[in-house]
Amino acid sequence: MTQPPPYGPPPGGFGPPPPQYAPQYPPQYAPQPAAAPAGPEFMAVDRHNSVVVDMSGVAFEIRDAEAEFSWPEIHTVHYKATPNGKALVVAVVLHNGQFYECQVEAKPKDRLREWFAGLQAILGYYKPMR
Repeated sequence: MTQPPPYGPPPGGFGPPPPQYAPQYPPQYAPQPAAAPAGPEFMAVDRHNSVVVDMSGVAFEIRDAEAEFSWPEIHTVHYKATPNGKALVVAVVLHNGQFYECQVEAKPKDRLREWFAGLQAILGYYKPMR
């Protein structure tokens, strides 16, 4: 009586199935890649303009025009209220000296205080990362 070799091919059922027999998931249940951790973000929006500050940088939308600035190209970010206290003005200064700003109307007027607090926190969070 001959004995099979001690190390032969694995018995059936081990390893991934051949592609034609691999399970097919419906799209809503398909395995998804792990999402990158998202940092905090700030958003100020009115009916025409918006300012977004997040882990990628600062983005302005003025009417239908968009501008995005990444943190490596940003030298400083400034913000203030308009003289009448009804809008937020955010300015981005790039390392090459170019200057861009966006104004977002704050309705109700109390929202401006919320935006100031949010901007202070978010810029404090991302400034050390630059």
